[in-house]
Amino acid sequence: MHTLTAYIEGIGLRGPGLTDWPAGLAVLKGQTAYQYQKTVLPPPASLPAAERRRCGPIVKLSLAVGHEAVAAAGLDASGLPTVFSASGGDGNNCHEICEMLASDDRQISPTRFHNSVHNAAAGYWSIATGAMAPSSVLCAYDASFGAGLLEAMTQAVVDNTNSLLIACDTTYPEPLHKTRPIPDEFGVGLVLAPQRSARSLARISIALTSDRADRLADTALELLRSAIPAARSLPLLRALAFREAAAMVIDYLDSSRLAVEVTPCS
Repeated sequence: MHTLTAYIEGIGLRGPGLTDWPAGLAVLKGQTAYQYQKTVLPPPASLPAAERRRCGPIVKLSLAVGHEAVAAAGLDASGLPTVFSASGGDGNNCHEICEMLASDDRQISPTRFHNSVHNAAAGYWSIATGAMAPSSVLCAYDASFGAGLLEAMTQAVVDNTNSLLIACDTTYPEPLHKTRPIPDEFGVGLVLAPQRSARSLARISIALTSDRADRLADTALELLRSAIPAARSLPLLRALAFREAAAMVIDYLDSSRLAVEVTPCS
């Protein structure tokens, strides 16, 4: 694989103890001690009332980090191509459907059904923003953040266009949680551009490598990174927080990882 290079224009973040990118930046730089607090998902104010009532955690999380990243980049979300990546879909909705299928009444509501598909978040995003640009939806289990980053970077480079990556994971209720024990909601949004602009935060280059993935020195953050696929982004976010040239290896597949280099633009 050749090296892909683009520019990071905006960042969105939400997870346990990380309420947004400014709060996450302070924690990752060590200015604020990390304290675990369950992720709070804001109401999706950009959706019409009917859709707000129907959507689940994966949609609320995707909208939160997507809107934050786009606002930071100063772009119009309606014309921005998107890449959605998650290791699973709406865990609560999946649980409810499984309970219904295991009962005597197997009539699944249309709302349950349309929220069960993997591209539900992309659909709600288009409703919330009026987006008509292309949208890609990926699932690669624990490799989902790496797969999404590769897709968004490829889109920016090959199509010579800005691209928004939204990588999110949400929890499953028991008994599914025992099989897929994601401990909390975590999401990250990255706006990528093919050329540097006045708003560019950093230049990012990625290539495949067989080297081992980097770990975080902070025990609590490392537990978060290893437990939630979308949180595999934390080493990259930490490098961006320090605004220094850095190289790191991010988890991807069992046989290959992502060698990432970032250089601040200011």
